[in-house]
Amino acid sequence: MSIRERLEAREESILSPYACRSSKSAGRCREEAPCSVRTAFQHDRDRILHSKSFRRLKHKSQVFLAPEGDHYRTRLTHTLEVSQIARTVARALWLNEDLTEAIALGHDLGHTPFGHAGEQVLNELVPGGFRHVVQSVRVVEVLEKDGVGLNLTEEVRDGIRRHSKGQGPLLGAPELLARTLEGRIVRLADIIAYVNHDLDDAMRAGLVAPEAIPAGLAEVLGTTHSSRIDTMVCDMINSSLERGGAEVCLTPQVSEAITQLRDWLFVHVYRAAPVHADFVKASRILQELYHYFMRHDDELLACGGDRLAGDSLAVSVADFIAGMTDRYAMNLYRRLFLPEPWKIF
Repeated sequence: MSIRERLEAREESILSPYACRSSKSAGRCREEAPCSVRTAFQHDRDRILHSKSFRRLKHKSQVFLAPEGDHYRTRLTHTLEVSQIARTVARALWLNEDLTEAIALGHDLGHTPFGHAGEQVLNELVPGGFRHVVQSVRVVEVLEKDGVGLNLTEEVRDGIRRHSKGQGPLLGAPELLARTLEGRIVRLADIIAYVNHDLDDAMRAGLVAPEAIPAGLAEVLGTTHSSRIDTMVCDMINSSLERGGAEVCLTPQVSEAITQLRDWLFVHVYRAAPVHADFVKASRILQELYHYFMRHDDELLACGGDRLAGDSLAVSVADFIAGMTDRYAMNLYRRLFLPEPWKIF
């Protein structure tokens, strides 16, 4: 019996009956020999972790664009916080922690530079729109490894595809949810992570004061960063266990408080004047880059883009821009649109 088979047997014996087992995976797009050491979901996690798109997350903004402070979150640290929260919940519910981790690490691989400013720009420019959720799936299925993709399992791709809730209900209609409980954990862990760390970063930046948080929210969720996360995570675990572990949920009180905190952040942080000013500047950079490459498709390849068979120019340009880091986009913009000082010899 291989190590992988022993791990699969252990999953069978200790995991919840509602957990997704590696040995029961629906499989990959392309058949391949299984690893002798890792389960299918462990293998997926490692493929994501070693991908180029994962490494680029360290230079993609979360909320504050290209911050000089060392302690502000980036898209990478956001991803790691989502993974930590999701794994904690999965372990407490005896669900598949490896599947949960793989989904969490891959959920934002298709995110644009400059946070949601980049996503909004591409959504307005690209025919048919642009959503980072769809792009994340495209990254793992098509774009990584020079057009071959990572060939992940269906369960991981489904969790990535259905992780986002936008400004709608935290979980939403059943048909919008991931097919696995592990994927549903990531959906909630994503918002738990970002409402807390975005608030923490906003306080660090002096954008909001602790006493500005509505008293009702502080009463339900807590008055410190750690207490708020603890309240949300424990509520998810306890509420799910009270339902017998057959679903992932929150109490109505905490769910409503999280929703109100998210909406409060939109008004007082995401749309605050200093953040919006950077949003406008970042939007202009990506708009001009998009229009430039739509007019100069020959330059797309020269600058590092690609043209995959069957893709329109607009899709190829969107792929290129979405894959950029903040600093790459700014440097490329500077090189294409700003004059270079003449050197005197």
